[in-house]
Amino acid sequence: MKVMNRGYIAIVLHSHLPFVKQPEEEFFLEENWFYEAITETYLPLFISFSRLIKEGINFGVTMSITPPLINMLQDSLLLKRYERYILCRIALAEKLLEKKNENRVNETLNYYRDRLILLYNTFTNTLQKNILSGFKQLQDGGFIEIITCSATHEILPLESNQRLMEVQVEVGVETYERTFDRKPRGIWLGECGYTKGVDEVLSNNGINFTILDTHGLLNAVPSPVYGVFAPVISEEGVAFFGRDPEASKQVWSSQEGYPGDSNYREFYRDVAYDLSDDEVKNFLHPAGFRFDSGIKIHKITGQVSLDKKELYDREKAEKMANVHAGNFMFNREKEAEYLLSIMDRGPIMVAPFDTELFGHWWFEGPDFLENFLRKTFYESQILETITLSKYLEKYPDNQIVEPSASTWGDGGFFKVWLNEKTDWIYPHLNIIGKMMIRLANSWIPKNELERRILNQMGREIILAQSSDWAFLITVGTAVNYAKESESFHINSFYKLYEGLVEEKVDIEFLKYLEEKDSIFKFLDYTIFKNKEEA
Repeated sequence: MKVMNRGYIAIVLHSHLPFVKQPEEEFFLEENWFYEAITETYLPLFISFSRLIKEGINFGVTMSITPPLINMLQDSLLLKRYERYILCRIALAEKLLEKKNENRVNETLNYYRDRLILLYNTFTNTLQKNILSGFKQLQDGGFIEIITCSATHEILPLESNQRLMEVQVEVGVETYERTFDRKPRGIWLGECGYTKGVDEVLSNNGINFTILDTHGLLNAVPSPVYGVFAPVISEEGVAFFGRDPEASKQVWSSQEGYPGDSNYREFYRDVAYDLSDDEVKNFLHPAGFRFDSGIKIHKITGQVSLDKKELYDREKAEKMANVHAGNFMFNREKEAEYLLSIMDRGPIMVAPFDTELFGHWWFEGPDFLENFLRKTFYESQILETITLSKYLEKYPDNQIVEPSASTWGDGGFFKVWLNEKTDWIYPHLNIIGKMMIRLANSWIPKNELERRILNQMGREIILAQSSDWAFLITVGTAVNYAKESESFHINSFYKLYEGLVEEKVDIEFLKYLEEKDSIFKFLDYTIFKNKEEA
C-alpha cells in the first residue's frame, strides 16, 4: 500500500493566447496560433488527463485558462474554421501517404493521420466542439484546478489607473464564473506581474492565491523562511507561490532541459515547405501562402542544419518521454527529501509553464506529463502532485510578507513590456482610460445604439491593454501585426468616441467591431464607473 506522501509538486499550466479574430478574411495567418494550440496542446492534454482518470490515477494539476482564450473557445466562427483546419490536415496526411515514400516516412505519416483523426473525433464527438466543457469536467472531478487571469492578460503594475486595474480583474473573474459555474480561487497575473497594491485588488475580488517568479518571493520583506518551497501571505490575505527554478528549468529549457533531446520531433522543419504550390493551395491556403501544417517528420538530431535532420522515430521519442518523466520524478524526490530534512512541513515545488510548451513547442510534452503523473502515483513513496488550493487547505497558516515587485521573463522587472520600442503605447492607454471612466460616470445613453457604442468602447480599451502586443513588438515576432492590433484598438476607441459625442455614428463600423472584437459580450460600460459613484 502506498504510504502518505509528504513532498508536493505543483504543475501549473498557463493557457493563454491573445484574442485574434478576423471575420472578413477567409484565411488569416494569426488565427492559426489558436488552431495549432487546440491541435497540439489542448486536445492532447485533455486526452492524456482523461486516460489517467480511466486508469484510476489520482493527480493534481493547476491550469489557468485566460478570458481571451475562453472567448475564442466559445466563438462559433473560430470553431467552424478550426474544424476546417484539422480536416485539411487529415486530408493532407492521407494525400502524402499516396506517394512513394520510404517505410519510415509512411510510419510517421500513418501516425499523424491516426492522431489527427483521434483529435477530430475527440473535438466533434466526445466534446461536442466544446473544449471548455471537457476541462470543466476535469475540474469538477477534482483532478485539475482552473484559475483565472486579468481580462486580457494586462500587466497590472503597468496600469496607471486604479479603476482600470480593478476592471481587468473583475471582468476576468466574471468570465470565469460564467464559464465554470463557480468562483475562481486563484489567478494567474499577466506575465506574473506584481507590485504592492495588486494584492488588494485581488483580495477585493475573492482571489485567494497567485504565482510569482522566484525573485518575487526571495526578495520579499521579510525574507520567507522557506524560500519558494512554501507560500507566503500578504497583509491583504492573498497567498503567493514562488516558482521553483530547478523543477522548471529542467522541463522548459531547450538547451539544458528535456525538450532538446535529439530523439524528439524537430519543430522548425515542416512538410509544408517541401510541398508543391498546388499541394499547398489545395490543403493549406487557397492563395498558396506557406505556413506550418503541423506534420513534421524529422527529429531534432543535433546541432545540424534543417536539411540534415534525420527522420523522426515516434517509438524512440515515446520511450525518451517515459525516461525523462522518470528522471524528473527522481530529481523531485531527491529535492523533496532534502527539503523535508530542513522544514517542519511538506515542501511544495511549484513548476509553472506556458501550456503550449506541452505539445506545440515540445511535441512529446503531453506524453512526458502523462508519464510523470502516472509514475508519481504508482511509484513514488515521497512525492505527490497537488493543486495550489489543496496545498493551502493542508497548510493554511503561512508567513506574512510583502512580495517584491516582479515579473517573469527576461530581466524579471517589466522591461520586456515597457521599453523604447513599446513606450508609445502607455500614454494612449492612460488617455482613453480616463475618457472611458468619465463617460461611465456621466453619460446616460439616449437609446440602445449609444449603449452599444459605449459597450464596444469598453471592449476596445480592454483589448488594447493586452500585454501580448508589447511582448510581440519587443521580441520581434509578428511585429507589424502587433503594432497594427494595438493601434487598431486605440483608434477604434477614438472613432467610436467621436461618433458618440458628435452624433455621427458609423453604424457599419460599429457592427464590424461587434463581430470582430466580440470578446466579453456580457460587458456593460458602467463597469468602468468609479466605485464610490457606481
